[in-house]
Amino acid sequence: MKKNFKLFAVTLTACAVVLGCSAAFADANMGKVGIVDVPKVVSSSTQVKKLKDERTKKMEELSKWIENAKNDIDKQKTDADKEKLVKKYDAELAKKREANDKDYAQKLVNIDNNISQTITNYAKANGYSVIFAKTVVLYGGTDITDAIIKVVK
Repeated sequence: MKKNFKLFAVTLTACAVVLGCSAAFADANMGKVGIVDVPKVVSSSTQVKKLKDERTKKMEELSKWIENAKNDIDKQKTDADKEKLVKKYDAELAKKREANDKDYAQKLVNIDNNISQTITNYAKANGYSVIFAKTVVLYGGTDITDAIIKVVK
């Protein structure tokens, strides 16, 4: 029993030494670590603000178009004419919504790529080897959020 305990203690000590050396080696090779509050960067972006304003304007235009379509349908004399026009406007509305959604999604992707590239460029230019989102870091790293916000604007 004592022999097994000694073997266990030696093995545990060896593992601790190996893990300690590995951690020290990893820390030495990690280099500068930066963190970015991505939601703060996104909410501060003029590109995002412009996109939100553009989307609001398009939604208002679509609401006006729908109101005009309703008025046009109400002007029809027969139920058959009304039904025909409803189908026509429904199809047009679906196309308009799809086009707006596709355009919005593409612009969001472009903004995301732009912000990601900005962070990458900043990191490379300032000697950072790793950048993490602030939400995944409990401790450590240099917060570069404000610097990124200045560059993204």
